[in-house]
Amino acid sequence: MAVTAALVVASSGCGLASGMASSERLQLEPIGVSSPRVRDGGPLPSDYSCKGSAGNPPLRWSRVPEGTRSVAIVVDNNSRTGGEVNWVVFDIDSRTNELPEGSVPVGAVEGSTTRGTVGYDPPCGTQENYRFTVYALKDWVRLRKGASLNETLKSIADKTIAWGRLTTAHLE
Repeated sequence: MAVTAALVVASSGCGLASGMASSERLQLEPIGVSSPRVRDGGPLPSDYSCKGSAGNPPLRWSRVPEGTRSVAIVVDNNSRTGGEVNWVVFDIDSRTNELPEGSVPVGAVEGSTTRGTVGYDPPCGTQENYRFTVYALKDWVRLRKGASLNETLKSIADKTIAWGRLTTAHLE
């Protein structure tokens, strides 16, 4: 089931559940996503991989639309072999616009990854592209910590009103 959920995220053009019509995906507003430590299109520094110990990289986002209730972040790879979700964090207060290194905002909740772990599961595939996708949601996800990946991704997809992404080319 987790692999199916990862495939839904990895195979869709914007990381949303593939059940959404392409015309609906195109109408979503863009969010700017950046990081002081990770360059879009560049390598993911080894500190944020299974070789490092820093945990998740710091992220910042901007242009979150009015009416956003919460924010979610999904980290996955866009592998031809099915993809893997390395982190899901949701119910981030909409007034928050950054995520510090190795940290989760107060009140945010982490769901299960593809491997069934909770929290940031550092990537190991040296040649994979990793996507850090930020979603603006029209409501709270309201699932428990460690909720199944399938359940979490479906809830995020059902509530998404805007999204943005930072993509790395491979691991450093």
